[in-house]
Amino acid sequence: MTLALYVPRASVVHRLPAGVKLLGLAVLAVVLFVLPTLPAVGAALLATVAVGLGVARLPVAVLARQARAVVWWLLALLVVHALTTDLLTGAHVALRLLTLVLAAAVVTATTRVSAMVAVVERVCAPLRLVGVRPQRVGLVITLALRFIPVLVERADRIRAAQAARGGSPRGIRALRTTVAPLLVQVLQMAHDVSEALDARGADDVPPARRRRTPTPEVP
Repeated sequence: MTLALYVPRASVVHRLPAGVKLLGLAVLAVVLFVLPTLPAVGAALLATVAVGLGVARLPVAVLARQARAVVWWLLALLVVHALTTDLLTGAHVALRLLTLVLAAAVVTATTRVSAMVAVVERVCAPLRLVGVRPQRVGLVITLALRFIPVLVERADRIRAAQAARGGSPRGIRALRTTVAPLLVQVLQMAHDVSEALDARGADDVPPARRRRTPTPEVP
């Protein structure tokens, strides 16, 4: 099982530059907050699904997995707003979050990670003036995108191992029995990755360029 990373297709959305798609995602997020009405959010959600399934020709399972990944958060938002404000506000917030999640899934499923990282590095290039290295920012994003499906796969393995041993807890107990071993594996992976990066000199500061001093002319 993997989350919505690149899915090769010959579609118009796939051929769009990564910068255009990331900009479109940012514009969509702004529009969803500027137009705080339920019909506008519903139309944005339908448009996102139509672009993902109809234009980009992505499998239904790609978007369905993304929706399942946040379903408990959406239900929690509904419950909190039902208790504090009203159910209509909760539905608005939940639909807005679902729209952004599915739109991000469409972008990641139609854009290679290397193309997205290249855009981020170009955007962060002016930060060199304050000591930020754009390549390091790109490396962080690459690792984050790479480890999302790895963590999901590890969680599935833990649940499968527990089921094979005759234990299939549900509810809060199932979450607790999965999170503890998953956290141990995440810390171990983080340690291994940090050692590998240190061995390859990822934390080394590039030497500053020396200015060439003009040689004095001999009379």
